[in-house]
Amino acid sequence: MSHGKQFTFYTCKRGPNGWKVALVLEELGLTYESIYLDLDKGEHKAPEHTKHNPNGRIPTIIDHKNNDYTLWESDAILLYLAELYDPEHKISVVDANEKFQQLQWLFFQASGQGPYFGQAAHFMRYHSEQLPSAQERYNNEVKRVFGVLESVLSKREWLVGGKMTIADLSFIPWITRTHNTFLATEFPATAAWNSKIRERASVKKIQETLAAVNAA
Repeated sequence: MSHGKQFTFYTCKRGPNGWKVALVLEELGLTYESIYLDLDKGEHKAPEHTKHNPNGRIPTIIDHKNNDYTLWESDAILLYLAELYDPEHKISVVDANEKFQQLQWLFFQASGQGPYFGQAAHFMRYHSEQLPSAQERYNNEVKRVFGVLESVLSKREWLVGGKMTIADLSFIPWITRTHNTFLATEFPATAAWNSKIRERASVKKIQETLAAVNAA
């Protein structure tokens, strides 16, 4: 593979975690070649990918300007990109205490938002039978996570450091149009935060790319 761009980026067309990494790559002006793995065909589990990512999931990056350094797990990738390629701290923090708060939010996104939002979507849209108890459980968890965000964002504009960081960006691709139906009324500060981030040029570009690759 020719490495005209800095990163090879293994992702998929729909998964929020891949688009989360794409957002940060765009924010930092980094060049990358996206390889969209077909999850239905199991391409993420194929040897061509698992040789880079033994977990067989997306996303995975290879940094060709750092000796083909390979990394997987989306929030670990965000931290790597911020640490190495955000010297001006445009979307990351400097203060040691704030770094731990940034890490706190990334852990919460990975352990709280991602799994619960994913399970809610699964039981609402993809499960082979309707299970109201499972739908109720995970929809309640979705609202619990939004409640945590609301409790903080109702008091300040951003999650950490008084500015938008990778912590804020990590949540955005998981927030769907379905969530927007109740965000404005139940979680107005979170709705405003989400809308503000979605007005950024990088987010609009990623939304256009998302629409284009899924229309192909």
